[in-house]
Amino acid sequence: MATILAIETSCDETAVAIVKNRQVLSSIVSSQIELHRIYGGVVPELASRQHLEIINPCIAQAISEAQIDWQQIDAIAATCTPGLVGALLVGVAAAKTLAMIHNKPFLGVHHLEGHIYASYLAQPELQPPFLCLLVSGGHTSSIYVKDYGEYKLLGATRDDAAGEAFDKVARLLNLGYPGGPIIDRLAEQGNPRAYQLPEGRISLPEGGYHPYDFSFSGMKTAVLRLVEKLESQGEIPVADIAASFQDTVARVLTRRSIKCALDHNLNTIAIGGGVAANSGLRKYLQQAAEKHDLQVCFPPMKFCTDNAAMIGCAAAEHFNLGHTSSLNLNVQSRMAIEKVMQLYQYA
Repeated sequence: MATILAIETSCDETAVAIVKNRQVLSSIVSSQIELHRIYGGVVPELASRQHLEIINPCIAQAISEAQIDWQQIDAIAATCTPGLVGALLVGVAAAKTLAMIHNKPFLGVHHLEGHIYASYLAQPELQPPFLCLLVSGGHTSSIYVKDYGEYKLLGATRDDAAGEAFDKVARLLNLGYPGGPIIDRLAEQGNPRAYQLPEGRISLPEGGYHPYDFSFSGMKTAVLRLVEKLESQGEIPVADIAASFQDTVARVLTRRSIKCALDHNLNTIAIGGGVAANSGLRKYLQQAAEKHDLQVCFPPMKFCTDNAAMIGCAAAEHFNLGHTSSLNLNVQSRMAIEKVMQLYQYA
């Protein structure tokens, strides 16, 4: 059973955790939301500087809360791709330094694989194969989890990610940042059927539509046009717009995920990413899964957004399989989930 100290700095959370296989011993997350709020989104240079300032205190706190010493830690892991390059460099440099100082193996972890492993933290008995719907501010993907480290992308957004669309719609409605939690709260007060919004289907060259891909750009533009029209009439029912938008996104994600799982004979759908915390998505997916006799797995709220516990869980699995990474491993802003095994050497 591997004990991993893991670091996550791919975007705007500085996170450190200590994980023993699928058990979280400590999980520290320092959010930068207040720092970036005035800009309406993440400023990469500010994110990198903040990671640099806070990473050492987070490491010390994680070790203290886990009540272990360095001799009990088997390996050091860090997110190395995808993400903001400057932010990733802070976490990877810290992890490599700790690995060298304490003579521990180093593992670079794919951020999306980490989100997949958040479901293992919620349900340690979960085993492949299953479908993972990964929905966050930067990603919206349907991933076929064939086996540990073996993935196939079945569907993805062609433009905005779901979480990104929530942020943009919130900005249109002057609701603030981040948009997802604000719209979710506001939607409880609105009518989800007040306005009909496009579902963003992707056309195929031979006719028809791609059954698993997503598009949220048109939905966002439709909200913009709706707001402009309502402004000219003197009143904007913000709660109804928020509810209609959230309802449309939740229905689209649910319908295509269920179809994808059924088409590939998968009886389990695991959800990962920040949008996995959305109440509308949780409601629709639970209802649809029960209707089709499927199991749906949501991670705990604290593991939906970026965190290091999910990174440590993924790293523990790889370490147990004899995988480690070279200290020469570089960070990458992008990397397909299917290439995850390129990050490792084999014992």
